[in-house]
Amino acid sequence: MNLSLGAGRWWLWSALCVLLLLLLGALVFLARAYEESRLARELEQVAVDMVTEIRSDLSHNVQALQRLQAPRPDDAAWQRGATALLLSNREILRIEWRSPELKIRLAQASPFLPFLFDHMPRSQVQPDVKQACANALRFAGPAYSTSYFLPLQEGRGQELLEMCLPLPDDGGFLVMTYGLTDLLGELQAREAYRSFSVALTESDGTRLAIAGHAARDRNTVEAVHLLELPGSAYTLRVDQARELKGLRPKALSSTLTLLAMALVGMLALLSYDVRKRLQTEARLGEALAFRKAMEDSLLTGLRARDMKGRITYVNPAFCQLVGLPPEALIGTSDPAPYWPSDRVEEYLQRQTSRQAGQPLPRQGFESEYLRSDGTRLPVLIVEAPLINGIGKQTGWMSAVLDLSAQRKIEEQSRTSQERLAATARLAMAGEMASLISHELNQPLAAISSYANGSLNLLQDPDQDSADLRQELEEAMRRIATQAGRAGKVIKSVSDLVRRRERERSAVAPQLLFDGIAPLVQLQARKVGIEVQWDIAPGCPPVWCDSTMVEQVLLNLVRNGLQAMPAGDPPPASGLRTLQLRAAPAPAQAGSGRQWVSFSVTDHGSGLSDEVAQRLFTPFFTTKREGMGLGLSLCRTVVEQHGGALGYSRHAPRGTRFSFTLPAAL
Repeated sequence: MNLSLGAGRWWLWSALCVLLLLLLGALVFLARAYEESRLARELEQVAVDMVTEIRSDLSHNVQALQRLQAPRPDDAAWQRGATALLLSNREILRIEWRSPELKIRLAQASPFLPFLFDHMPRSQVQPDVKQACANALRFAGPAYSTSYFLPLQEGRGQELLEMCLPLPDDGGFLVMTYGLTDLLGELQAREAYRSFSVALTESDGTRLAIAGHAARDRNTVEAVHLLELPGSAYTLRVDQARELKGLRPKALSSTLTLLAMALVGMLALLSYDVRKRLQTEARLGEALAFRKAMEDSLLTGLRARDMKGRITYVNPAFCQLVGLPPEALIGTSDPAPYWPSDRVEEYLQRQTSRQAGQPLPRQGFESEYLRSDGTRLPVLIVEAPLINGIGKQTGWMSAVLDLSAQRKIEEQSRTSQERLAATARLAMAGEMASLISHELNQPLAAISSYANGSLNLLQDPDQDSADLRQELEEAMRRIATQAGRAGKVIKSVSDLVRRRERERSAVAPQLLFDGIAPLVQLQARKVGIEVQWDIAPGCPPVWCDSTMVEQVLLNLVRNGLQAMPAGDPPPASGLRTLQLRAAPAPAQAGSGRQWVSFSVTDHGSGLSDEVAQRLFTPFFTTKREGMGLGLSLCRTVVEQHGGALGYSRHAPRGTRFSFTLPAAL
């Protein structure tokens, strides 16, 4: 009985011990799995840091290479700079300065490996250099080639990588040759990475270069991260030996103690993990709430579509734009319910080209939506691919901007410009009316004088009939001549006003001068000023509204004539001249368009500094009869044509006003 009871207790204790051992084994397994997971995460972070540092080192080398080239050095300075760069960066094996045709102009090899290309000349790797430089031109920045193997002495060799940097100044290239092994060696030389084995591999696992000597077995932890470079991509693999210590209980008491400690530790870890998980979930919820609040507050419409064109997401601003609720939009495909029926084919073609992989315009494109109430809405759509966490495109994200307010502003601006043009026409008409009023007095006074003389002749009883007839005929001819002169003055103004509504066209400078010549000559003869017309040979026609430009010339001519009153300058000086000139203007930097310059030069007393500062201010004038709008309206007309109006002092005295108009080529 007692033996049976003891045996039962023994089996009970054995079962308890086995259970405790099993629990302990489970705890050890879980602890080991947790430690391996932690090591894997830490090693993954190390791999990410290594990739980041490699990219940073390559970027710093590109910046050093750019500093070497700017300012443009001579050959000796370039060789010295390249040698200094090679001495401070062992991973760089060669630097070349190549022409736009990829011919080597200057080259400098690393002093650590001066005979690197003795067994295989550089001409054999020309395709790799061409590939890198072609990508560099496409990217407008540095680009890298795929790696290639370079044989060395005694059956050894090294994987090399070419980097090409385009030079915008002379169209050439800077080519830098990297050794992948040296690149990893420089990385592992840092204290933080000495305990790791680092390898660069291709996408299929082929090892290209390795640094470190950690053996790869089941006691090794590894992490892999993608190293993407412009024009090529590699895989960075980091290995590290496990440093886990086994658990060896010596007795049942130590096992129970360890079990208790392990249970407490696991509970603590579990509590910590749960708390971290809750905190992470809380932060994630806050981030989602923040993102939703931000998207809901945007005035820009957001729309996401999958690869088949189905709408997967819209924000409230987009729903407000098209006047439809989210449930009426999400899940719909082409044609969308907000597309105008007359533009469905156009939109379907654009969607087909997008799905075919054609690049999207970065500046976006303008389109038109149909609201639920039937009104049309002009919009600007900017689209970008939607990329998931593994780098795969899952659709497109579109930002939709309402252009109706912009269109309204543009319409208001156009209306304002039309009103300004109308105001300019009225002001110019007033200025011209004031100009020709003096000229009409002379022919009208002559007509009146000849008419009164004829009446006096008819009333003279002693006048011989033959002489009377001859004198009356002469008076009538003179009256007709003066009437014709007055009619020509009025007709020139009438033609000038009627031509205001014409659109812009190609007009020769000679036609512009001929259009104002009658009015200018009349006013100039009255004050004793000679008008000189000068058109440079080969001067092209200009693209303009001829009437508006003639108004500008008339206003500038009138100002020039008024700047030279009778006696100032005196006639004997030979300076009582007014010059009108048209000539091709110098080409503007960065513009391929040709311009024509017009100038009006007088020999008056010039402008004071105070008047010059307010010269183009509306309603500012130094004349009693002036309105103060002439120069301001002239500048407005010239700027509407795309040109510029300015002035300068003229030697020995006087002022030159000049403006530019686009050539009609």
